[in-house]
Amino acid sequence: ELDPVLKFDSTGALVRSFGAGMILSPHGVDVDAEGNVWVTDCACTGESVRDSTHGHQVYKFSPDGRLLMTLGNVGGAREPRFFYQPSDVLVAPTGEIYVAEGHSSREGANARILKFSRDGALIATWGTRGTGPGEFDQPHALAMDSRGRLFVGDRSNNRIQILDQNGNFLAQWFQFSRPSGLAIDRNDVLYVADSESGSVAPSRPDWKRGIRIGSARDGSLTGFIPDPAENPPSTSAAEGVAVDARGNVYGAEVGPRALKRYVRN
Repeated sequence: ELDPVLKFDSTGALVRSFGAGMILSPHGVDVDAEGNVWVTDCACTGESVRDSTHGHQVYKFSPDGRLLMTLGNVGGAREPRFFYQPSDVLVAPTGEIYVAEGHSSREGANARILKFSRDGALIATWGTRGTGPGEFDQPHALAMDSRGRLFVGDRSNNRIQILDQNGNFLAQWFQFSRPSGLAIDRNDVLYVADSESGSVAPSRPDWKRGIRIGSARDGSLTGFIPDPAENPPSTSAAEGVAVDARGNVYGAEVGPRALKRYVRN
């Protein structure tokens, strides 16, 4: 079995890998202030959906790949003590853990955010499937700005929702198109990956796939990295996005199964 979690150095050389035999479908990833690696096992493709002995959990690994904590119960279910297709995880600077749950738009699928203490105890759950403020349809990505506001990539509602850390609705932004991935850097620059507009989600032909760059403070748009593929049949552009301390932007592409680095001019 292959290790699904890979660590590369700044030149792109593989320096570590881990997670074989544990994770069916790695989906969301976060690195906390101590360098621990958090991974959601969405179990959202192919045989993963039908496997009742793995998946639908969130794992915390040490920087060298030792399992430190598991959230959720194996196999998945639409019940309070289970996850069903958790999409992303975020660890706040204060240590609280946020999980976005709901990779599916099917009727009855969960669409919620869960908040845990640093030791894994459930604190609160909020959200349900819908289109209103504080409701979600595929909450696919999470990020947090310098003010501690929680950004949720509400993908199938084609918006970003901004919440406080108690789940109270603050704002919604539609100008970043269909958000599959979110990242916010230390200067509150917001990076939003759209991997589906015009192909998987053709309802807005005026939207282009790629990575939109803007301000997490006021929502203004300042830049755009277009999808390298012009007319793909399916998902092609970055679905996940990250930025390093030098301002280099990384796009994780599901269709091409590639990680691309974009360097500032």
